[in-house]
Amino acid sequence: MRTRREFLQKITYSAMVLPLLPSWQFGSFRIDNEPYDGPVLRVAIMGLGGYGTRVAQAMKACKKAKLVGVISGTPAKIKEWQSKYQIPEKNCYNYENFDDLKNNPDIDAVYVITPNALHHDQVIRAAKAGKHVICEKPMGLNAKEGEEMVRACKEAKVKLLVGYRLHFEPKTLEVVRMRQNGDFGKILFFQGQCGFRIGDPNQWRLDRALAGGGSLMDIGIYAVNGARYMVGEEPIWATAQEMKTDPVKFKEGVDETILFQLGFPSGAVSSCLSTYNMNNLDRFFLNGEKGFAEMQPSTGYGPIEGRTHKGTFTQQHVTHQTIQMEEMASIILEGKEPIISVDGEEGLRDLKIIDAIYKSCQTGERVELV
Repeated sequence: MRTRREFLQKITYSAMVLPLLPSWQFGSFRIDNEPYDGPVLRVAIMGLGGYGTRVAQAMKACKKAKLVGVISGTPAKIKEWQSKYQIPEKNCYNYENFDDLKNNPDIDAVYVITPNALHHDQVIRAAKAGKHVICEKPMGLNAKEGEEMVRACKEAKVKLLVGYRLHFEPKTLEVVRMRQNGDFGKILFFQGQCGFRIGDPNQWRLDRALAGGGSLMDIGIYAVNGARYMVGEEPIWATAQEMKTDPVKFKEGVDETILFQLGFPSGAVSSCLSTYNMNNLDRFFLNGEKGFAEMQPSTGYGPIEGRTHKGTFTQQHVTHQTIQMEEMASIILEGKEPIISVDGEEGLRDLKIIDAIYKSCQTGERVELV
């Protein structure tokens, strides 16, 4: 891993970006105009689609993480990104040859941003190449895949992190801080409403073979994950009901709308909605004996908005992916412990709950979580 000074000798655009950075601070995290001369996490992005582009753009403002490589099955995209982000030819790979990363000391980590069904094999291959891995959510298609991914990264002695950008979002962290401080009192109830009306019927998100499901795997996972960090407990049971109004668009195995409920050891419950057929959602609500928190939008790219019984959120918005990549660099390079975990075990917990939700949809019965 090069220092910042060594890195700037090769990539000059950072010198132009840094003066434009806002001065912003939340807890121990800071983006400002101060020079940085510490270690830099050198990242290759795998999957150069819409979200990969968003991450790459956000990383321009990072100090501790920099885009240095690409992995794609589309040669034209590789050429485009080479030019746009000054990526050397030796750091460009396709899906067939990226195992050769093991011979490239100039890349520290791979960020896997491909369709869900590809995550399992790609993460394991990157780990075997000796690279730390950041994987978009859902980490895998099911808990079995997740367990294999976690095991492979442990055996390779590399970090496995999941792209839970909201775990670093300041308004989200303020709710968690208030809960930990006892401001809400005993937590009683959480509601998560996540969904939108999906467009192109031919996209990979509506292909079970690539997506592993439907709305729950894409947008509903925010409610699954949010229920856990908002309530502050791990659920012990799940019930769920699936509804489908368009079986042509939402084929067998691709869920359109799922209602699910989770129960927690303290007696708190959550009621959540995941859908590909409704707009005007994206809302979290947490209720306790002493107060509440409401966020709407709660999971979008920003800004997150909302209020608690004490007033409206005032934390400044900073691009989620910029904060995420800075903090993940600190986790990998410095061993920093995040307030809300983003490791492979965190991703695995969500997959176990998703498995239980799908099982309850099929059986109509309550599924116990262990």
